[in-house]
Amino acid sequence: MRAEAILHHCTLFARVTEPSRSTLLDMAVIQHFAGGEMIFRQGEPCPGLFVVGAGLVRIFVLAPTGKQQILHQVTRGGTFAEVATIGQFACPAFAEAVFDTECLLLPNSRFQCALQEDHQLCLQLLGGLAGRVHQFLMALEDITLRDAAGRVARFILKVADSGHDQVFLPGLKKDLANQLNLTSETFSRTLRRLIDAGIITPTQGQELRIISRERLQQISDGCFPLL
Repeated sequence: MRAEAILHHCTLFARVTEPSRSTLLDMAVIQHFAGGEMIFRQGEPCPGLFVVGAGLVRIFVLAPTGKQQILHQVTRGGTFAEVATIGQFACPAFAEAVFDTECLLLPNSRFQCALQEDHQLCLQLLGGLAGRVHQFLMALEDITLRDAAGRVARFILKVADSGHDQVFLPGLKKDLANQLNLTSETFSRTLRRLIDAGIITPTQGQELRIISRERLQQISDGCFPLL
């Protein structure tokens, strides 16, 4: 029952219908990871495709200096190791549970068999992967074309629930800053400037509220400088 609930909230498999969905549930394995536990390391054989049911997973690579560069963070309903699983190559990055995390694992060998036998599943999965590629292209655009204020504004708009102004920042601020290719100091300073400008306001903990979605969008688009 828990596996079914996790798969139901998975954006990658949103297009998957029966009987393909039942095939995935039959192979699904629930795994739990403590906060700080490594799920897999770069270069290791890929265990399969993971779906996050609860918690947060940090996907990162290490520079020769040992510095972490966060590629993305995966929350409930998100997936990771999907490209390595489908492409049949080693894990291209590290995956670590930030908090206590529950994942659904679709084991590599069984998932490959399902793809070979179920062409409809392949087509439905391609639709989900196309959306993932679009997300990475948008992230690349953010880093190359937007200043710090534009990146932070766009990130807030992206994580805000549709039609809602209450926002939960998914992860530690230092990790969010790293993901946006900013220093922790720049990220915190930009949040403070948005607060001082009356565009957002902190509520509690990791939560904040959007006061002016229009101005936040203008900053994201580079049309409204944050002085």
